[in-house]
Amino acid sequence: MTKDELRKWIRSEKKKITLAEKQQRSKAIWQHLEKNDKFLSASVVLLYWSMDDEVYTHEFVQKWAAQKTLLLPVVDGDNLRIKPFTGIENMMISEQFGIGEPIGDDFDDLSKIEVIIVPGVAFDKKRNRMGRGRGYYDKLLSTNNAYKIGVGFDFQIQEAVPVEQFDIPMDCVISESGVFL
Repeated sequence: MTKDELRKWIRSEKKKITLAEKQQRSKAIWQHLEKNDKFLSASVVLLYWSMDDEVYTHEFVQKWAAQKTLLLPVVDGDNLRIKPFTGIENMMISEQFGIGEPIGDDFDDLSKIEVIIVPGVAFDKKRNRMGRGRGYYDKLLSTNNAYKIGVGFDFQIQEAVPVEQFDIPMDCVISESGVFL
């Protein structure tokens, strides 16, 4: 499949999942992550505030915010700015994507990020990631040496995804069925 065909198929599969089912499947993913040594030992973690069609993160972010410095991305044009999560009361809904983004100062020292939890449209068992096509995460990941963990539902894990030279592979990928290293 081409990238466009795969994105279309994944989008149709995501529409079949109810919110309750998505939240349940997401809990299984987070249970795997909570056993990951890199995540457990990290003090600074970049997560994301999930969109409606992504692995659900809202409860997970709030759960771990008291134990780690959690950072969330903010879309700024063609780039991601990184800001600390300081509570749901310090979030606003972005105009561009309608998702929660933290308000406040940017987190400027990206070298302190130890683990990045990365959403994707599709992943493969070689840990390649296919995103939405805007390159936000690839730009960020290319400038950072953090341990990269891709998260997706089982149907998002493919035998192979189309990759290009600028696509950054993950260090591991987690779905509700398990972990691919």
